[in-house]
Amino acid sequence: MSLLPPEVHTALTQLLQGLQSTDNTVRTQAEEQLNTEWVSKRPDMLLMGLAEQMQGAQEEGTRAFSAVLFRRISTRTSKDPNSGEQKETFLQLGSPQRAEIRQKLLLCHANEQKAHVRNKFADAVAEIARQYTDETVLNPDGSRDTWPELLNALFASSQSPDAAMRESAFRILETTPGIIEKQHEDVVLGVFQKGIKDPATEVRLATMAAFSSFFQSLNKKSQQKYFALIPDILNTLIPLKEAGDSEQLTKALMAIIELAEVASRMFKNVFGDLVQLSISMIQDTNLDDQARQNALELMATFADYNPTMCKKDPNYTEQMVTQCLSLMTDVGADDDDAEEWNASEDVDFDESDSNHVAGEQTMDRLANKLGGQILLPPTFTWLPRMIQSLSWRDRHAALMAISAISEGCQEIMEGELDKVLDLVVPALQDPHPRVRWAGCNALGQMSTDFKGTMQTKYHGIVLPALIPVLGAPEPRVQSHAAAALVNFCEEAEKETLEPYLDTLVERLMHLLQNQKRFVQEQALSTIATVADSAGSTFGKWYGNLMPLLFNVLQQPNERELRLLRAKAMECATLIALAVGKERMNQDAIQLVNILGHVQSNIVDEDDPQESYLLHCWGRMCRVLGQDFVPYLQAVMPPLMKLATAKADVQLLDDEENVAQIEQEEGWELVPLKGKYIGIKTSTLDDKFMAVELLTVYAQNLDGGFAPYVAEVMNTVAVPGLAFFFHDPVRVASAKAVPQLLASFKAAHGRDSVQYNQLWEATIAKVLEVLETEPAIETLAEMYQCFYESVEVSGKDCLSNDHMAIFISSAETVLKDYQVRVQKRAEEANEREDGDEPDEETQFAIEDDQTLLSDMNKAFHTIFKNQGQSFLPHWERLLNYYDLFVSNQDDTQRQWALCILDDVLEFCGPASWNYHSHIVQPLIAGMRDNAPANRQAACYGVGVAAHKGGDAWAEFASGSLPMLFEVTQRPNARSDDDAFATENACASIAKDLHYNNTKVQNVQDVVTAWIETLPVVNDEEAAPYAYSFLAELIERQNPAVMSQAARCFTFVAQALEAETLQGNMAQRIVGAARKLVQTAGLDANQLLAGLPPDTQQTIPELKNRVLLRNTRVLDVQVRNTLVAAYEPDAALVEVDRVGEIFLFEDVEAPLLLGGWFPRFGRFVVFEDFGGAGYGVGFFGEEAGGFVVGFLFGLGRRRAAAGGVGASALDAGVAAVGFVLRW
Repeated sequence: MSLLPPEVHTALTQLLQGLQSTDNTVRTQAEEQLNTEWVSKRPDMLLMGLAEQMQGAQEEGTRAFSAVLFRRISTRTSKDPNSGEQKETFLQLGSPQRAEIRQKLLLCHANEQKAHVRNKFADAVAEIARQYTDETVLNPDGSRDTWPELLNALFASSQSPDAAMRESAFRILETTPGIIEKQHEDVVLGVFQKGIKDPATEVRLATMAAFSSFFQSLNKKSQQKYFALIPDILNTLIPLKEAGDSEQLTKALMAIIELAEVASRMFKNVFGDLVQLSISMIQDTNLDDQARQNALELMATFADYNPTMCKKDPNYTEQMVTQCLSLMTDVGADDDDAEEWNASEDVDFDESDSNHVAGEQTMDRLANKLGGQILLPPTFTWLPRMIQSLSWRDRHAALMAISAISEGCQEIMEGELDKVLDLVVPALQDPHPRVRWAGCNALGQMSTDFKGTMQTKYHGIVLPALIPVLGAPEPRVQSHAAAALVNFCEEAEKETLEPYLDTLVERLMHLLQNQKRFVQEQALSTIATVADSAGSTFGKWYGNLMPLLFNVLQQPNERELRLLRAKAMECATLIALAVGKERMNQDAIQLVNILGHVQSNIVDEDDPQESYLLHCWGRMCRVLGQDFVPYLQAVMPPLMKLATAKADVQLLDDEENVAQIEQEEGWELVPLKGKYIGIKTSTLDDKFMAVELLTVYAQNLDGGFAPYVAEVMNTVAVPGLAFFFHDPVRVASAKAVPQLLASFKAAHGRDSVQYNQLWEATIAKVLEVLETEPAIETLAEMYQCFYESVEVSGKDCLSNDHMAIFISSAETVLKDYQVRVQKRAEEANEREDGDEPDEETQFAIEDDQTLLSDMNKAFHTIFKNQGQSFLPHWERLLNYYDLFVSNQDDTQRQWALCILDDVLEFCGPASWNYHSHIVQPLIAGMRDNAPANRQAACYGVGVAAHKGGDAWAEFASGSLPMLFEVTQRPNARSDDDAFATENACASIAKDLHYNNTKVQNVQDVVTAWIETLPVVNDEEAAPYAYSFLAELIERQNPAVMSQAARCFTFVAQALEAETLQGNMAQRIVGAARKLVQTAGLDANQLLAGLPPDTQQTIPELKNRVLLRNTRVLDVQVRNTLVAAYEPDAALVEVDRVGEIFLFEDVEAPLLLGGWFPRFGRFVVFEDFGGAGYGVGFFGEEAGGFVVGFLFGLGRRRAAAGGVGASALDAGVAAVGFVLRW
């Protein structure tokens, strides 16, 4: 029975006809009428009318279209005229109307005979059900409005004799599992059990999908009762496989994959059978690729979420490796000679749905989850055979497998690189181009995964084999060889690359002449990387390359050349960064002008030059330094446009709009209450890069960027802290804030009115973000922003209000952290023995550890700059420290100990007021099994002795036995334990130095302390330990004099390890010299007794110590410039000949009117010719060099003159004198 007048239905029928018309004009008019006359003015009649059309229309098309339109209109959000809140259209209807429509929807669904129409009705029912589960819907009397009839109706439909009806019921349950409340769980278990065994395949699959959706909505405690369904669920797969029904099998596997992601342990009792079944599907070539890949995905999912279960299964790893490698040979099926492959210029062609890529990606996942110990044995059972196979596909698969597993198996494979390279390197000469391509790919991946080792140990194997491949006859192989060289070179030191640069750069420059643009583009990228790694050494090729790049950039801006031009900009600016401003001379200005011209001619949004340009400007800023400031007026406007861009966000409730957005690049769709939020991520990525570049400008230009700081801070950085659409923007903004403050401070001074106004406005916003940031990972970045900003502003920059707000935010964070820890502990108790925490849990733990670490640094910075004034605020958290220091979690104990250390260090004697909260944690900490906690506790005792005054003296001296115990623990010198040991050593030294009168049997303690040396890891502890040792040497303490040789060795070890720097290093060298003299030691004999590496290092370090603080004076004598070097310390007597000291980048002018901006090396030839010593300068300028020698006549303080000769590009010779005294 209709509740609407006939004329309404007549009008509505005409509207529906118009909306379905093929005439665009008619349809447009109908859509306008729908929005203006129905949706805006009478939505209640519209929804009721559509429900009645669904129920009573004669034509099935009208009924179906009415259901589609009903669903679309019911979800539209607008302001409710009664409440003023934003609500969906259906929820704005009165309670009686909602009830009537709900009833009609259920009748429609129950009575509809056409399956495809019923499915549309089911979608409409599911949408209204979702609204009731997502929102609290109220009746006029304030009671909750519900839909109690729905679940009973669905249960009834699931028992219908009509299979299509049963399927439809489960489709609704899949969409809205939230309608099943806890009291219905037993009933629904029976419904699922019956549905999974349904004789109709479609019903079984719909049941599986519904169960998967429902299961994912349960908490872990409620999941257990449904584990019994798993055997029946898996039994649905067998008939589908036997029937070869790939489409249905694919759907069934998707449902099981979702279950495995949520609760992999529910498959434990059937896992072995599931492995065998899945493997049989993967290797069944009669099935479609998608079905086989889904079976592979199911197995890989178990590795992702329950690697322990996979490791325990006797067949899993071996079978998975075999099937992955088999799939990886399914490549180039119709292109055996690779002619089509090589002719293609789309080198980034998407093959993600192909079997060989599925196999590669799965091998990568297995390696990362199972590790090398499990994966490598079965893998390398196959690889040597495959690499020798006559089939190029086998050889290709073997090489790609090495690429795939090297990251996850890095720890074990790194020790076997010789053998792995023996397999890979010969492939670079394989007759088949795709095998050579795969060989390049493997070397490139290995260069990244084994970075450091590959470059330092195996460059002599890799580069001589890889560089010739740049001359391969196939463009794609050439390009990939160049790409592999990027990976190798970006991790290589310039000394490693130097012997190969001539050949390498020559080959790369030859590729620039290649007819294929993608080869040219890759060559430019590789040249850029080589220049970046080679540094100033690359200057040799500057004169040949830069004109070529300028020529490319000055060509017309044709669309097809845009990426090439972008790569040329990248290459030119990286070369500029490598060779420096002086080498570029006027080219630097020309390059900046070219970049400006490119920027002014960018008109299309998709022009790749725009994003490349951002980074190019940043590099030129680093090259030019303050000389870049005048260009900011041209650079900043487009950059600020990107940095201040608003988020492009659209609410999509139309399926056509959603489909359209899905086809466009640069969009992310987020489901929300039956709709989608579309976020244009490309805009946000540009915004992120722009904020990063602004930070580069502030950092490199210092005060020169100050005129722009206020605008950037107010419109970009501070608003960016709360830009919740894109986490990277928030992180970049957090990093920008302290750099902007530093820039402004450099220009105006810390005490200026301008700076303090900026500071007050900024710190208030930063503190506000600390209270509101929801993401743990990002919150850590916000704390870093806070403490770096406080560090910039310095002493007493925080008011009491600031500190109070900080403590409030910190307290909230600690409360939330405790809740998360408790929840993880409960989950750990539920895990079975041997089960590892899932990846999400591990990431959450890491995020929390990072957060606590950055909070620690924030407290440290406040105490450092505010001292005792922070104590009244800090007291509010004492209860948390008391809980944390006694917690079983190592991280919590460390967090509390570190902050207690700060209280001792920066509050001095006033810290004694909190001794009841500090003493026991420090005592317990020195005995803690966690090395980091022992380190923190030992450090705290040392600080108490150093800064605590008389109040802490008894505690500090009483702690000596425990400090010695720390140094005597088993493995006290290994790994992390070494830092605890060395902090104990330094703290004993502090106690003996600052608290000497309270220590009993001082001489015995000093003698014992010598045994705790050396300090060769901790650069903060070493100065205290060796300062005390120097003091003992200067006083000729018996403990030192009786062990003079050992003490000398301890000094040598510290110098070799470089834990001593600057004045402290000079002091200890002087003390060691005195020790040798007063104890009558033979220095040569002592040095000979040291390990060979130490013997080689010590003399060099000795020279560096003496010359570290040398200053350069420019003096003009007879039109000749003289560089006079005046060491801060006296020269030592030399013992060896030919020792070399590298004194980098000494600024000095060249002789005879030329300029030589930097000397590359300063060399000391000790005891030169037995007469004294000599000094030489070595430098490079445009491929030339400068050499000068000094010959000294005296061994102590000598004056010497020498002759310098220069070979420059112009061929001009120069002569000068260098004096040293």
